[in-house]
Amino acid sequence: MLQSKTIETVVGLFVAIGLGALLVLAMRVSNLNLADFGNENGYEIRAKFDNIGGLKVRSPVKMAGVTVGRVAAIDIAKDTYEAIATLKIDKRYNQIPADTAANIYTAGLLGEQYVSLEPGGDENFLKAGDEITLTQSAVVLEQIIGQFLFEKAAEGDEGGDKGS
Repeated sequence: MLQSKTIETVVGLFVAIGLGALLVLAMRVSNLNLADFGNENGYEIRAKFDNIGGLKVRSPVKMAGVTVGRVAAIDIAKDTYEAIATLKIDKRYNQIPADTAANIYTAGLLGEQYVSLEPGGDENFLKAGDEITLTQSAVVLEQIIGQFLFEKAAEGDEGGDKGS
C-alpha cells in the first residue's frame, strides 16, 4: 500500500512538472513573459512604416540586441495608409536619442519579427508621445521572390530577341 502511494505521488509530481514546462514553452513561443503582466512602467513612442510584414503586438523592441520594450499596438493612419506601431519602452531606457531610426527585422528560423532601434547622435532624447521619423519597413519575402522572377523573365525575353 505504501509503495502504491509513493508511485502515485511521483507520477503526480512528474505530471505537474510536465505541465509547468509546457506553460513555460507556450509563454516563450507566444512572446509572453511573466514580467510583462502588470508592467505599466515605461513610455510609448510611435513609428510609421510602409509595411510591417508579420510584426505583431507584443513583438520585442530591441536596441543593440537588448530587449528595451514591446510593440504595444498596431494601427493604420487614415490619411497616409501607413502602419503605425506604438512601442512601449521600459522606463530604464529613457535616454534614447531623438534621431533614432526604427527598422523591422526577422530573427531566427521561425521568422519572428521585431523592431530594432538604431540610436542617432542627437543630444535630445525621445519622450512619451514622440514619433520616430526614420523608419525602414519589413522585408517581405514574397515581394523579393516576385521581383527576382520578374527580372529572370525579362532576361529570358531579351535573350530570345537576340536569336531572331
